[in-house]
Amino acid sequence: MSSYKLGFIGAGAMAEAIINGVLTANLHLPQDLIVSDINQERLKFINNKFAIATTCDNILVFQQAEVIILAVKPQHLKEALGGFPRDICNKTIISIAAGISTNFIEELVGKVPVIRVMPNNPSLVGAGMAALCKGKYADDQDLQLAKEIFASIGETVILAEYLMDAVTGLSGSGPAFVYQFIEALADGGVQVGLPRNIAYKLAAQTVVGAGLMVLKTGLHPGQLKDMVTSPGGTTIRGINVLEKAGFRGTVMDAVESAYLMSKKLGSE
Repeated sequence: MSSYKLGFIGAGAMAEAIINGVLTANLHLPQDLIVSDINQERLKFINNKFAIATTCDNILVFQQAEVIILAVKPQHLKEALGGFPRDICNKTIISIAAGISTNFIEELVGKVPVIRVMPNNPSLVGAGMAALCKGKYADDQDLQLAKEIFASIGETVILAEYLMDAVTGLSGSGPAFVYQFIEALADGGVQVGLPRNIAYKLAAQTVVGAGLMVLKTGLHPGQLKDMVTSPGGTTIRGINVLEKAGFRGTVMDAVESAYLMSKKLGSE
């Protein structure tokens, strides 16, 4: 059980996922958490679900919590930090705002440890992927603290900050690309006669299973593909169609486009 008080600026879906994760993993008790948001209905929901303290005043979170997670949109970050007490140094800031550098936050809060994290949407079901990096005033202990929090909602990796925009393009935006693929895969099943509910289940579990094969076997995805691609068989015919349509190149371009947008967010 962690001894520090954990605060959240922003009570959206990702904050909800993290709150659920740390409580389920017994990292914190409900009385150790506080969350602020401008949406009172959202705060009421969070309070009813988790029995934690809520407020519309960010300053109260800054005053009460030792570790503060910034769970707001990038364009709202500067405003959210407007009341941060720059004369207080015993705070740790964890930001999940896409594209926003640790240096940008340090300029707003002063010489405070800042950890930047890029989580993703499957964190909502405890199957997330989060990349973490530290700012100039953070140390390995701060990084470990953040890693413990995000390990409660999935897997974690620690990277240099210059790679964080690439992470945003891949694992941050990637779930949306996969959802599109699942939808298209299911549509293909419907096209050849499957009931839609069965098609969605087959498509989704196929993606889950394929991902686990990559993670658990340690084999190259190309090698796994070859295992199910028989000479003159059904799979190689489908792969041929995907290759002709530029499937892999299109996915690569999608990741690069998301990466460039992340860099743009950080420069504005």
